[in-house]
Amino acid sequence: MKARLLKLWREWGSPVVFALLLTQFGATAVQVDGTSMLPGLRDGEWLAVPKVEGWAYRAGLGGYARGDVVVFKPPRAASYEWTHEYRGVTLPWTYRPYLVKRVVGLPGDRVTMQRGDLYVNGRAVDQGWTLPYWQGACLDRGSALANSVAASPTRTGQAEVTVPPGHVFVLGDNRSPGGSLDSRAFGPVHVGDIAGRALASVWPLRVPQQSAPPCDGQKPPETPGGETHPNLRLLTPPPGLDEVR
Repeated sequence: MKARLLKLWREWGSPVVFALLLTQFGATAVQVDGTSMLPGLRDGEWLAVPKVEGWAYRAGLGGYARGDVVVFKPPRAASYEWTHEYRGVTLPWTYRPYLVKRVVGLPGDRVTMQRGDLYVNGRAVDQGWTLPYWQGACLDRGSALANSVAASPTRTGQAEVTVPPGHVFVLGDNRSPGGSLDSRAFGPVHVGDIAGRALASVWPLRVPQQSAPPCDGQKPPETPGGETHPNLRLLTPPPGLDEVR
């Protein structure tokens, strides 16, 4: 009997326990849905998100850095972000889907947008990780989102916002008109709504080369059978945001 139990544990028990520990205390995989993070992340990419780090930050042990890519739920008051759809299936209830954006402002930071340019604490941020991709195609300079920020879902159109304690200000890398709904529309995100920091892009391993930026909210055009390049990579903060003081 003891031998049978030991065999059962080795064949079924320990793998199940390991899987539970990995999923509950290790890392989870989140898929990018949409083009709001182009050119940094593509629609369909899978990201590794360590859970322990997110729990620690929610407990006040450490915090996020400018440039981090985070997975979070939008504020509850942002009703336009609630949805019935889940991977093509219509649900009988609404829920707040997880979003993927980049942290640009930390607690105490003063954030401003002017003609698509980002200012943090009065200093223009070099957005070399995204603006050159959209420049000359459909870079948004004139919309409300390109020229204002929000303090909350009900206090939009602000000239400047100071990020409150326990919050971060997030932006999508997509700077085309309507390319990303983010803190410019619903305000800073509470750390309690953040699942964690995306550590790496883990799938697909290779992706086709992108051509012109998409200016219609659709997936970017790619050359079938064309060149591909490796996609497995760590998601490190881009230069520019680390210069903010």
